[in-house]
Amino acid sequence: MLSTTKLTPGDRVAILSPAFAAPAVAPELHEQALRRLTELTGLVPVEYPTTRELDATPDARAADVNEAFADPGIRAILATIGGDDQLLVVPHLDADIARADPKPFVGYSDNTNILNWLWGHGVRGYYGGSTAVHLGPGPAVDDIHARALRALLLDGGTLQITEPGESEDVGRRWADARALREYGDRVPTEPWAWAGPAKRVEGRTWGGCLESIDSLAFLGRLPRAQELEGAILLLETSEERPPAGWVARWLRGLGELGILAAAAGVIVARPPVSDFEFRPSADDARALRNAQRDVVIDVVGRYNPDAVVCVGVPFGHTRPQWILPYGGIMVLDGASRTITADYD
Repeated sequence: MLSTTKLTPGDRVAILSPAFAAPAVAPELHEQALRRLTELTGLVPVEYPTTRELDATPDARAADVNEAFADPGIRAILATIGGDDQLLVVPHLDADIARADPKPFVGYSDNTNILNWLWGHGVRGYYGGSTAVHLGPGPAVDDIHARALRALLLDGGTLQITEPGESEDVGRRWADARALREYGDRVPTEPWAWAGPAKRVEGRTWGGCLESIDSLAFLGRLPRAQELEGAILLLETSEERPPAGWVARWLRGLGELGILAAAAGVIVARPPVSDFEFRPSADDARALRNAQRDVVIDVVGRYNPDAVVCVGVPFGHTRPQWILPYGGIMVLDGASRTITADYD
């Protein structure tokens, strides 16, 4: 993978909406996110024409991504949020520009499309982070999120991925003034579930949101299994709350493609099981998460009993949230039951 240089305070970072333009819907939240980004990092956020433009065309959004990669004064790219149509943006991206000046691209959910595209062209990225969900809302940026953001942008180093002990599936509605100063309804988290052999595995990461990976498979844009030999897979599900049966089908698809067998380890995020309209009881929420956990362990075990598996890690569609390397190195240790990530 092509290396990227760390930033220094005063450097400029692009704030883009390659999928949904959340800043157009929640401008105050967006402004608070930009202030917090500068306070945390000393970096200067730079918006582009489609950052706040609802329903911008895919080629216009791609033009902003290309311009950000082409501008030597821009040293990183942060997505404002995910969406559902970024697969239309990718064909308009210029790989030569991205490879000529590789810089961190930070996003999750629908941004799986761009991260997978960059991975295919040898450019590392970072899975997680959004101005609309993780920087802007609430009384402050969560500690683990701030630590990961500083590590990937400024400090580098190796961090142990830890459990903050609480989680929310959704925050306050953006139209609610409380979103600027309150977290969502947080609940205690359960211990991570481990499966597979009690050994240490290390590898480059690949993966993303399973709903996006499903689309990538339809389009023939997934890596070949041989390219993922020894990889650590990062897998998660979105706020659409797919049932465990769908997760099993998607994983079986990855298994039939040889991707599960190629991997050295699989890390699966704590899934969201509620939204603004659907609020299960604590017992029902736990049952939904356990159902997904069980199918992950079952299906991965069928295709690759030698893979180290950990389920319930706080990344993806949850908050507090770790931002994890995409194409970078992570260590999954089934013996000590620890996970570390390299942000250099």
